Amino acid sequence: MRNIFDKNSKKYDNWYDKNQFAYLSELELLEKIVPKEKRGLEVGVGTGRFAKELGTEFGIDFSLGMLKIAKKRKIKCVLARGEKLPFKDNFFDYLTIIITICFTEFPAEVLTEAKRVLKKSGKIVVAIIDKNSFLGKFYQAKKSIFYKEATFFSISEISELLKAQGFNNLSFFQTLFNLPNELGQIDKPKEGFGEGGFVTISASSK
Repeated sequence: MRNIFDKNSKKYDNWYDKNQFAYLSELELLEKIVPKEKRGLEVGVGTGRFAKELGTEFGIDFSLGMLKIAKKRKIKCVLARGEKLPFKDNFFDYLTIIITICFTEFPAEVLTEAKRVLKKSGKIVVAIIDKNSFLGKFYQAKKSIFYKEATFFSISEISELLKAQGFNNLSFFQTLFNLPNELGQIDKPKEGFGEGGFVTISASSK
């Protein structure tokens, strides 16, 4: 899978320019819930599009091609996998996993590692394309160069994984109420899930 991202890192990054309103809709939602001026890590930082705008200082990814672009965006990058994070315990105030969970081989282990590196009062934000949403069904049928390798999750599946790793105080927000290439403006985030294709599940590590 890593080769797909290495060979297509520029294509991946260009998607956000071609689908600007989808990207800005996702970003507006994340800006609403990701802590500001705190030490953060993005697991699966990709090309650094979100980390840069959210002020997330650190990022890891398993694709060197993606990290080369992220470094240009001034992210402190490490080549690593979410199942084995190269950071000490209780190091971060928050951690984000934006879409990446669907590309991980062992999602439960990723969340275990997330819990380890988060401070006791830390916050995790997992963003997914909801498997049961119109957008999730569209991507599963389309089999794009990236999503053909993905394992899509429902909100309940991610929620149960988080709870099993000891996370609590779950909250949900959603956006993208139309296909990305059909958006003519930013979709405003809404609390809950069930309508939007892009959903965030936030939780506390307490």
